[in-house]
Amino acid sequence: MDFYMKLPRNKWEFALFVLIISVISVNIIAPLITCFELGFTFAAYRRALQIMPFIWIAVVALVLATYKPCEWMTRKITTKGDSFRSVITINILVTVFVLSIFLTIIGAWIGGGSVSPDPIVNFFFKQPRNFAIALGVELLVAQPIARCFMVLIHKKSTRASAFGG
Repeated sequence: MDFYMKLPRNKWEFALFVLIISVISVNIIAPLITCFELGFTFAAYRRALQIMPFIWIAVVALVLATYKPCEWMTRKITTKGDSFRSVITINILVTVFVLSIFLTIIGAWIGGGSVSPDPIVNFFFKQPRNFAIALGVELLVAQPIARCFMVLIHKKSTRASAFGG
């Protein structure tokens, strides 16, 4: 029942689900990583706000590009009878890991305003931190909120169909 109620059922719900998760994630993760890079100052936060629309576009594009491979990897790790929580947790782990690999480099390029070798040179120092931040946000904030929205949408549609509307 959790799979049916808490996850998107069609492409419009999927778009809403991705929108909710990506907006929440970018608004928390981008400022945190920027502040870890530049220091926890108002100037660093202002810089994060300036780059967030570009980071958001990159995040959405990468989510769409990696959706199928991450689903495939999740199916390889989980089995048919696994609980909703275990499947979702594994999916979040896989997705955040893959996205953190790309965004550690691409996000630094967007934030720095140029393509340089620095994010690649410092990758193994920065990616674990970025992964941990993103994993915490996804597991504890963004995904639960998005799933709550899905439950509300599905309950509303179930009520409407039950009453002939």
